[in-house]
Amino acid sequence: MREYLLVLLVAAGVTYLLSGLARRLAFRYNAVAMVRDRDVHTKPVPYFGGISMWFGLAAALLVAAQLPWLGGFPVVTHDAGAVLFAGGLICAVGVMDDMVELNALAKIAGQLLAAGVVVLNGVKVYWIPLPDSIISLDDGSSIVLTVVFIFFAVNAINLIDGLDGLAAGVVAIGAGAFFTYAYLLAFDQELVRATTASLITVATVGVCLGFLPYNIHRARMFMGDSGAMLLGFLMATSVISLTGQLDPSRLDAFGANVFAAYLPLLLPLAVMALPLLDLVLAYVRRTLAGKLWYQADKQHLHHRMLRLGHSHGKAVALLWLWSALVAFGVVLIGLLPYPATYAAFAVGLAVAAFLTWGLRPARTAHG
Repeated sequence: MREYLLVLLVAAGVTYLLSGLARRLAFRYNAVAMVRDRDVHTKPVPYFGGISMWFGLAAALLVAAQLPWLGGFPVVTHDAGAVLFAGGLICAVGVMDDMVELNALAKIAGQLLAAGVVVLNGVKVYWIPLPDSIISLDDGSSIVLTVVFIFFAVNAINLIDGLDGLAAGVVAIGAGAFFTYAYLLAFDQELVRATTASLITVATVGVCLGFLPYNIHRARMFMGDSGAMLLGFLMATSVISLTGQLDPSRLDAFGANVFAAYLPLLLPLAVMALPLLDLVLAYVRRTLAGKLWYQADKQHLHHRMLRLGHSHGKAVALLWLWSALVAFGVVLIGLLPYPATYAAFAVGLAVAAFLTWGLRPARTAHG
């Protein structure tokens, strides 16, 4: 655990230190978010947060490779290197988009390229766990499922990046929950606790925490597509890599309770619940309106929170709360299936619902 903590601190520190430089570069190369009709910021804000995030990730993974424990597992070092390289590709595509605004097809091509790199390096879904069986995937199914999941995760995070600190906070929470699951799973099942999933998620938490001081309301810089797509990619590959490094025959799903048996299927959805929900709602909404799924509007979850009358900061805090409840709630129920756990989860949901809909100011100009 101490090596994981060091990785987190290195990722956070390097990201924070380089964000100021990235901010100056954004101004120099005119990579600035101008105020558009669907935006909530009121003055131009520089992009390039993704650049500092990627270098924070690179520093963390390089340090991990030199540590006596994490660096002693070749498969972890290999897979982490593949994720870092492919993450650099998707970040570069985002940087170009932040500078010249690429069309949707160009961005999708970049996302598929990054997905292809990790697939070719063996980071893909090998099996799907069910309560009473393990489904092993053939090469074709494995590749398709991996690419599709990466595509959805990348675009889900990109869509939710609409309020200061929202995407970074949601991803930090989701990555933290998945790290907790991956680490405790290995501990409980007496498996090797050094996995790519644990390493990538703890580094992801670090880069998000390092970037948040620049991104919290009122933001001094945005992560841009370079950061949003990178974070979505890291979340997807951390989930995917776990199936390649754990022996499914040794999983007993933490005992006999039914919920825990479904945990490996539910957790990827839980840790990204808000971004995936926002993505699905956007697709349905825009399709019904006769628009393409990537055509922007002002109907995202964060826009709705503002229309409820919440301030910018409170809207972000509430969405963080919902993310934490769903992600960590699913983990705790799976690992500690006791009545008290269910009761605490229910109370948490009731409190979040009250704060969201019951305790709110009168409608403001946002409505």
